[in-house]
Amino acid sequence: MSSDVRTTVPDANPGEAADGELIPPEPVAPSWAAVFSLAMGVFGLLTAEYLPTSLLTPMAADLGVSEALAGQAVTVTAAAAMISGLLTASLTRRIDRRMVLLGFTVLLIISNLLVAVATNMAVLMLMRILLGVALGGFWSMAAAVAMRLVPAALVPRAVSIIFSGIAVATIVAVPLGSYLGDLAGWRSTFLAAAGLGVVTLVFQLFTLPRMTPHGTARLGTLWEVLRRPGFGVGIVGMLLVHIGHYALFTYIRPALETVVKVDVDALALLLFVFGVANLVGTLVSGWLLEISLRLTLTLTPALMGVAALGVALLPAGQAGYVFLVVLWGLAFGGVSVAWSNWATRMVPDQAESAGGLVVVGVQSAIAGGAAAGGLIFGIGGVVTVFTVSGVVLLASALLILLRVKAPRRLAGN
Repeated sequence: MSSDVRTTVPDANPGEAADGELIPPEPVAPSWAAVFSLAMGVFGLLTAEYLPTSLLTPMAADLGVSEALAGQAVTVTAAAAMISGLLTASLTRRIDRRMVLLGFTVLLIISNLLVAVATNMAVLMLMRILLGVALGGFWSMAAAVAMRLVPAALVPRAVSIIFSGIAVATIVAVPLGSYLGDLAGWRSTFLAAAGLGVVTLVFQLFTLPRMTPHGTARLGTLWEVLRRPGFGVGIVGMLLVHIGHYALFTYIRPALETVVKVDVDALALLLFVFGVANLVGTLVSGWLLEISLRLTLTLTPALMGVAALGVALLPAGQAGYVFLVVLWGLAFGGVSVAWSNWATRMVPDQAESAGGLVVVGVQSAIAGGAAAGGLIFGIGGVVTVFTVSGVVLLASALLILLRVKAPRRLAGN
């Protein structure tokens, strides 16, 4: 495979490799089957992460614990994902990337199987930690691996396809998990998730090429990457975008009920439409990134900010509010894809470490955004949450436009 050839970049300019660092060369032809196998992996991991949300009541009753304690199955997964995202590049730097990815899929299968037969909360929590390790590691490597599967010009499209697994999981995991749980019990739902993992593993075995490790990552590499010119301010912009979004998203239901004034049936339909818009935005962002990374990074929070302020401040009528919610979902679909592409373009020689920092930033922003949104909600209600978040999103768009470097293409290609 061409991915086994080593190259070096002599100069260390913003967005290019540091002296002597190894950059995986650009493949001659795209391996789309491998890209789709990674999308399946992301879908399986995110589906497993979300399942407790829809199965909380029966899980808690069966294990003899409170729903609050059972809900920590989601918390420990997110915490483990943060740690795994930080450490994966350095701890696996000498291992074939194909084997690392397959290993994460195996962890997914083991986690779901043992959760399905868990007789106490301790076993369940341990298995959810395994899932978090797989989730954070897989996500941190996704964009870096895409660089080794398709030519540079197609990397944005490949990353958008891989990350579409997140949007699909967001749409189907909770309702499908709830349906299967009612039909066959919560344990059978996790067995089904393990079966999906087995199918994914087989697909990956046949499609993922051997990818010789080129990384030189150490724990100190994370700090070195943060100190690269322009990288730190970009991370700040990324954090602001995600904090703004998750402050909004935490309170999407009360916003739809009190501002848009939808009933329970319409609420479920609108949340589904929001998810579909998110999926469309994820796929469209791959095309938009091929035109301009800076445009995508700036446009997505700008549209989200406009949507948030429109919901909070405009007498748009129900149809207008629905349009704004769809616009919000469409715009957010491009956020993860854009920032993962940005990270790999800024530091292609340490793309996996950069991906780990993105994972940690996103997970931190989820917690921070939800906490900030809760504080603002308690003070001024849902309209204030949407107003403040909208301002934060527009401010982040301005910061990105003026201060964040946006390399036109992957350095060294």
